[in-house]
This record gives sequence, structure tokens and C-alpha cells, in this order.
Amino acid sequence: MKKLICIFLFISTVVAVSAQKKNISLEDIYKSPVFTIKGIPGLVSMADGLHYTALENGKIFKYEYAKAGNPELIVDQNELAYTGKKIIINKYSFNKDENKLLIATETESIYRNSTKENYYIYDRKSKSISPVSDGGKQMHASFSPDGSKVGFIRDNNIFIKDLTSGKETAVTTDGLRNSIINGYADWVYEEEFTFSQAYFWSPDSKKIAYHRFDESNVKEYLFTEYKHQLYPSEYNYKYPKAGESVSVVSIHVYDVASGKNQRMDIGKETDQYIPRIKWTLDPTVLSIVRMNRHQNKLELLFNNAVTGASTLIYTETSDTYVDIHESEGDYIHFMNDKKHFIIMSEQSKFNHLYLYDMTGKLVNPITKGNWDVVKLYGIDEKGIAYYTASESTATERDVYAIKLDGTDKKKISRGKGINIPRFSSGMNYYINAFSDANTPDFIAIYDKEGKQIRVLEDNAALIKTMQEYNLTKKELFQFKTAQGIELNSWIMKPSDFDPNKKYPVLITFYGGPGSNLVNNAFDKKYFFWNQLLTEKQYIVVCVDNRGTTYRGKEFKHCVFKQLGKLEVEDQIEAAKYLGSLPYVDKNRIGAWGWSYGGFLSSLCITKGADYFKTAIAVAPVTNWRYYDNIFTERYMQLPSENADGYDNNSPINYVDKLRGKYLLIHGSGDDNVHYQNTMEMINALINADKQIDLFIYPDRNHYIKGGNTSFHLYTKMTDFILNNL
Repeated sequence: MKKLICIFLFISTVVAVSAQKKNISLEDIYKSPVFTIKGIPGLVSMADGLHYTALENGKIFKYEYAKAGNPELIVDQNELAYTGKKIIINKYSFNKDENKLLIATETESIYRNSTKENYYIYDRKSKSISPVSDGGKQMHASFSPDGSKVGFIRDNNIFIKDLTSGKETAVTTDGLRNSIINGYADWVYEEEFTFSQAYFWSPDSKKIAYHRFDESNVKEYLFTEYKHQLYPSEYNYKYPKAGESVSVVSIHVYDVASGKNQRMDIGKETDQYIPRIKWTLDPTVLSIVRMNRHQNKLELLFNNAVTGASTLIYTETSDTYVDIHESEGDYIHFMNDKKHFIIMSEQSKFNHLYLYDMTGKLVNPITKGNWDVVKLYGIDEKGIAYYTASESTATERDVYAIKLDGTDKKKISRGKGINIPRFSSGMNYYINAFSDANTPDFIAIYDKEGKQIRVLEDNAALIKTMQEYNLTKKELFQFKTAQGIELNSWIMKPSDFDPNKKYPVLITFYGGPGSNLVNNAFDKKYFFWNQLLTEKQYIVVCVDNRGTTYRGKEFKHCVFKQLGKLEVEDQIEAAKYLGSLPYVDKNRIGAWGWSYGGFLSSLCITKGADYFKTAIAVAPVTNWRYYDNIFTERYMQLPSENADGYDNNSPINYVDKLRGKYLLIHGSGDDNVHYQNTMEMINALINADKQIDLFIYPDRNHYIKGGNTSFHLYTKMTDFILNNL
């Protein structure tokens, strides 16, 4: 009897403790800062490599990497004003000797990454502030390397402000909206080659190299803007869809002293791409990366900045496509000896670093193995390269150091998860953000050997808050498809999971080529919403299908010319696998995704109608004929060359198979995946006599956010899942 009483008391205690746990609400996630994840905003490594700055509540502080101490206040925005107008610091940068700052304020978004703002120059010695220009908002203001001038973009033209004389000089004068762009990327380059600023100072500050985009022959896309107006307006911009004309790009070098613009020789072909330009350490030599329209041939040119003459240095080809990589600057790194450069390539079927001399001769591979390098961060004074890689598993990122001859490789990060380092100038220190699937960012300073110096942010307050809620653990796993392919996945079960019950499952994915969502990392965007769904007694699963990244070229490139085919086959395999588990109700499996994920979820509910009861598609591509040329043609070639690839895997052509519940959501102001995709899908559904649920967010772009929008969106999706899955 005494033993039974003890057991009863133990169970009662567990129940009482469990009862004290809170359940997550949508208000907790989207209306209040309950689950705020803290970071270190505005990090800038200073030139000496010993200090860094950070932007904290409108104040820029200077810190020492090596030891804690009282920080030095650089500037307080509360003390900044010009002609009586207060200046809010949105972002900032230093000149060479760091006695001046460029401060951007009143930032206005243009597209996904580009902005325009008012820039001011703050003098640390005199504590004075002055505008860069009075002629209107600017884009991409930057100090010349010697700090004597500032370059910026306005009205599609490049300007230089001399900080001594105050004189403003126009580098270009032919800029015209929807026609000629100088010094910043057109829409599709910004989106797909992931850079916006397209002008660059030479190392000696005597020249500026820049892209010139002639988009005169690119067709316009327009959409209606409502904006609470009595009469809606229209917004138009140049958007090259698959198979259509692209911008004609030329590269120019402007000589500051003479005012002369010299065009660089990039060949006679105009139907091509120039995804990167970068100065070598020789101020007379500009490197230019050239790619053909199919993006299966990449060439590196060295151009004489005075004459424009080019020399072909390096060529890489592929029977599919050559990946230029997403982050500007990490594709090619020029060595301080001015005799070598490092390039990233999948030529070994995995992404690795290679050392070449300046004539284009391979010296040696730096890294090798059946794993992918993720990013090169730099080289220290001893010639040690620092990079991140997915060597241990595709779901994790570790920081490594290696000699340039490929020896003495060392893993310098700790823990199993994702590491995102930011190295100091000189590479002696790095600030690392580490997280795993269930732990938010742990940010600390390390030396280049990986020794922790001190913690900057451990998100202890958030972790304590999380302990107050009825949360479950995200678990990573793999399963094997009928084709024998292992797919990386994660699963979240209800915290009171009972293996004897049958649960509905919601599968989430993105699934696009070169992406992955199955990471041993804290998911800042969806972790808490997924927790809410598990509290509602759903199992949430994510599967990275074929075509996703960090598993080598073969796994990533196998979707070439058939986007949607293998990816959906793998998601169907996931539904079959999950349906075979004793605790899953195979008749209640749903799917949801955003953008490319919306494309796949639309295919799941149509092509995969036998396996999915319901699906949500947010801002989906519904036919690749409607999407931009650089992304689409990279993986699909031109529509005229691969018509079946475009049409055979378009959900528009499978709407007759729809049986389950389907929610389609789009922002009417989406400049990326056009609202047209949803309109064409609806037309196909009408013709097939299929009923669906539809919700349109007026004027919202691809992110569908702002104000109360996120709360409304996730309320809509949550209710749909509860009512239909």
C-alpha cells in the first residue's frame, strides 16, 4: 500500500508540473515578443583586427575581441540631428582610418535586398554630421578605400562626392528607369545572383568598375497597387521570364582623375550573364566572371582596367549547370601575395576550394572529400584558410582551418549543430552564432584555434521562457525510399505523444535546388508555430528531397530539366513511409510550403492526391514558364528546348486529380513569384470544376508580412489545418 501511495504521489506531481506548463498561442508568436531571439546587430570588424563595433539601441559601441571591458561609445543617435531632424541609424560603415562613418537612415525597400536611404557622414573628431547629397535618397553609398570620397547611386546613375572639396561628380548620366541601370543590379540579377551593389572601388581609389544594365528590350511586368486609394495605381518594372530577352550587360571602368569611362572587353555575345566582377589586388586588373545563357559554362577573365583588354584565365563547364554560389565575394579570393587566387568549384562532384596561380594554372586542391564546403571566410597572415563545411553531415556546419596545400586540416568549432562565424580582420578571432534543432543562438567570441573567449549572447531569457511552455523536441532522422535513396528529415511529435494513438501528419518543405530545411539548427521562423501544431495533436515532419544541397553535385543536380518530378516523388515516398508507422493515420497526411514549397505542395495535392488529404500553397510557382529566366533556365533550359520538362511537372496540368482540400494564398504585390501564377492555377481549377479555398493579401510582396499580416496569415493556415486535416 505504501508503494502504491508513493507511485500515486509521483504521478500526481508529474501531472501537476505538466499542468503548470503553458500552451503556445498565435498571439505569443506573432503579436507579442514572448519568443524573441536575440542577436548582435550591426557587427563590424575594425581594421586593426583587435576590435569590433555593434549597434545597440541606437548606439554604436566599440569592443575588444580578446577581453571584456567597458566599451567605447562611438556615436549615439540620440545626439545626431541635421537641420533639426533627428537621425536614426539603420546601418553604418567606417572609412579607412575609421575617423568617419557613413550612416544610413530613412531606409526604403525597393526589392528583396535593395534599398535606398539618406546617407550622412559623421566625423568622430569634430562630432559633426553632414549629408552625402541633397539631391534625393541614395543607394549603396560607400567610402573609397583611401577614405577621401564617397560613391553612391541615384536615379540609375553613379556619383562621387569628394569629401575635401564637397564637389559631386556624375560618373554616368544615361541612367533611366526601366531602360538603363548603372552601378546596381537589375531585378533578376539581384534575386538570382544575390547582389545589388554593382559598382566597386579599385584598391588605390583611382577607379570605379561597374555593371551597366541595358534592359530596354526586357518585357515589363505590372501589377495593381491598391494602397487604400480611391483609384488603384499600377506598378511596372522589367522582369525577364524564362525564354524572354535579358538585360544586355556591359562592364566599365571610370577613371576618377580623367573622368574617362573605359568599356571592358567581355566578348561579342550579349545573350549572357556577368554574375561577378571583383578587383584583383593589382589596381590595374579587374576580374570578371562570364557565364553563357545556359549557365553551364563559366569563364574568369582578367581585364586591363586602362585598355579594357581581356585575358581568359579559367574555364569551367558542366553537362548540367555551373553553380556560382550565393554569397557575393566567396566565389573567388585573391591572395595577398598577388600571385594566387582561390576559387570554389564542384568539379570533383563536391564543392571544394582550389588554389590557382594568376595565369590560371591549378596549384592544388585545398579541400577534398565526399562532402561540401559551404563558405570560405578568408586567409590569415600565415596562409591558413578558414571555412565552413558540411563534412560531418549535410545537416550540420562546422568551422575548419586548413593550410593552402591541403594539410593540417582542423575543426575549430565545437558542438553538433550549425555554426555561422564572422571573422575579424586578419582572421585572429571570430564571433560565432551556434544553434541546434532545439536551442536558439549561442553567440560567443573565439580565437582562431577555436578557444572560447567569452559569451556575448546565450539567449538565456528565451530558454527560460521556453521551459515555461509545453514544448516538444525536434528529432532528426533518415528514411530510405523505395528507390533506395536516404532522405534527411526531422519530426516533431506532441509532447504527450502516445505510440498507441493514430496522429495526423503535416509535412513541410521548401525542396528547391540548392536549398535545405533539414538542419540541426534552430528554426527562427517556424519553430514555435510547429510547436503550436504539435500541441493541437499533429505530428510535423520536414523532408529534404532530391535536389537539395550539401550532399554533393549528383544529389543536387539530378532534378535538372525536370523540376518537380523527383522532388514530389520523394515527398510521396515520405507520405508512404509515414503512413506505414503504427502511430500515423495514413488517411490524414497533409503538406504545405511557400514559394518553391508551394509549387511542391500543389503537386502533392494533385499529382499525389492518393497520399495527401490536404495542402497549403503560399505564393507558389504553378508553371515555370511564369518565373524568371536566370533561375528557371539554370535548371530547366529554355522553354523552347525543354517544353515537356516545363509542362509535365506543372500542377496546372494535374488539377483534374485534385480530391483533397487545397488552400491557395498569394500576395497581390508579389514582385518575385507573380500573382499570375495563382490566377492561372485558378483558371485551370475552374475548367476542371474543382473547388478550393483562396486568400489574397492586397499589396503584400513575396514575404506576406507587415502590421497584422503574419498573425492573420498563420491564423488562416492554422484554422485550415484544424478543420481539414
